[in-house]
This record gives sequence, structure tokens and C-alpha cells, in this order.
Amino acid sequence: MPFINKNYSLSEPLPAFLFLMRTLGVRQGEAQKIVATKRLRVNGQTVEDSGEKIVGEIEVLQFVPSPTGKKPLFETPDFALFEKPSGVLVHPTTYRTPYSMLDEIRHLYGPDANAVHRIDMETSGLLLASRNKPAEKRLKTLFERRGVHKAYLAWVRGKLEKDMQIDAPLRQNEDFSTIKLKMLIDPTGKPASTLIKPLRYDMDHDATLVEAIPLTGRQHQIRVHLFHVKHPILGDPIYGVPTSIAIKYLDKILTNEERIYYMGAPRLLLHAYKLEFSDNGVDYKFISEVDFESHKKLIASPKKRCCVDSASS
Repeated sequence: MPFINKNYSLSEPLPAFLFLMRTLGVRQGEAQKIVATKRLRVNGQTVEDSGEKIVGEIEVLQFVPSPTGKKPLFETPDFALFEKPSGVLVHPTTYRTPYSMLDEIRHLYGPDANAVHRIDMETSGLLLASRNKPAEKRLKTLFERRGVHKAYLAWVRGKLEKDMQIDAPLRQNEDFSTIKLKMLIDPTGKPASTLIKPLRYDMDHDATLVEAIPLTGRQHQIRVHLFHVKHPILGDPIYGVPTSIAIKYLDKILTNEERIYYMGAPRLLLHAYKLEFSDNGVDYKFISEVDFESHKKLIASPKKRCCVDSASS
């Protein structure tokens, strides 16, 4: 379990943030974050002010990496590159999250290391991690300013024959009373654009391997855009399936048989396979070592999966 309670004893009063900095070896910002997220208790009471002087029996809920031994594909003194498997979170979502890529990153490079961009849990592929705080700030800014060129591979339903650019604005769904989609196509949303290039069509699986290049960086952008043009990604548990089935998936009560039938694959068949950027005057181009095309073996035959339906049905 990455988050565990550790106990300490303090005999002389000390500001909470200073105690955390000295005891845990963290920066002031991280110490203040521990207090703000209610992870510091003194004599059984939660401390809410990082400047409060504390003394006595102290309990701190700390992130303690629990790695599996995953090694980076590439590393420099400032960053490291990993292959993230499908089904693994990048960051823990709760204090009870049993494992995430952060376990590997912090175990190898210490408490200042961090992932610098998002990949959905079910998406596999290249994940960039910073090894220190200055690199984290620099690389996150690079992503925010579209200085990192990303490309994905996906197996999608049906046959695509021509390149297409999908321009459809996206907004976050704020009404979950009827539709459970995270993101929606909406004219009032933020501009979003994705370039889709068909690479190969597999007749036996009635599926096309495509390269997807996001020209903007909206959440779930590739998934929503491919669903929008009636070629949802195989294995997508949210976009391209009936709402009732998406709810069962989110509630973790969907059976394996239902997943294969409604989604066509046991995982989201989306893979982050390329990253290109420049850092400190050096140009980098990384290509995933995973043979993602072979993942077509996970696709259920057309006879064993349902047709594309409205996700709001």
C-alpha cells in the first residue's frame, strides 16, 4: 500500500511545516501540501495550519513507493521514459490505490520525481517522468505549450480508408443524470482537433489500425473524436457503448463476457507510441518498443461483439 501512516514523537514545539521538512526531508511546498490534504495528525487531531506549532505524538500519512521492478527505457539526469502498461494508473487516485507508475518513479528517483503528463489508465504507452523539480516545471510547461509532439496507435471499429482531421470542440460533462460520458462534443466547448491516418484494415476483425495525432490536448480527445465519427476505439468502456453498460463498468460490476460483447476487446486498444520534443538544446524522438499491431489478437470477432450503438441509449 503506497500510503501508510508513520508515527513520530516531538518533545519541543515546532511549526508543522518545519517539522515535516526536517523529518521527511521535503521542501516547504510539499510540507504545506501534506497539511492541506489532512495527512498530518497530532495527538489524534488533524492539523489544518502548516504554521501551527506542534508537539507530542505525531502521525503522518506518507507515500511510500511499492515498486514492481519496472525499468525505464531511457534516462538522463533530468528525465526518464517508461512504457506504461494498460490498466495501470499514472498517479494514485486515492490513498488506497494499491499501485501506480508513481511507485516506480519515486522508488528510482526519489520524492521530487514525478510524471509530467497524463495517460488514461487503460491506455498503454510512453510516459515521461521528471527526476527533479526544475525538470518537472520545464517539461510540464513544454507539454502545456504544445512543445511535445505525441502520436498514438489505435484499433478502431470498421474500415477507414482516408486520412481525416476531426475538428470538434469538447467540454467536460457536468450532468451525469442521463449520460455518463466524461467529455462531450459541444459547440460551446474548447477547440479540439485530431488527425487520423488509417494504416491497415483487418477484414477478419473488421477493424482498422490508425495513427492518431492530437493537435490539441483535451482530455479523452482521441477517444471522443473517434466515437464522434462512428469508429470508436475497440475496448473503449465509455465511448461507443450503451450508457447502462458504461455505468456497470464504472461501478466495477461488468463481467468479462459483457465487456467483450459490448466493447469488442478486454482493454482499451489505444497506445501512446511516439514522443518528440527538445529539452536543453537536445532533440529527442522516442518510439515505443511494444508491437501494438499484434494486439489485434485481443479483438473479438465481429460475430461475437455487438454493433456500434449510441452511448446514450
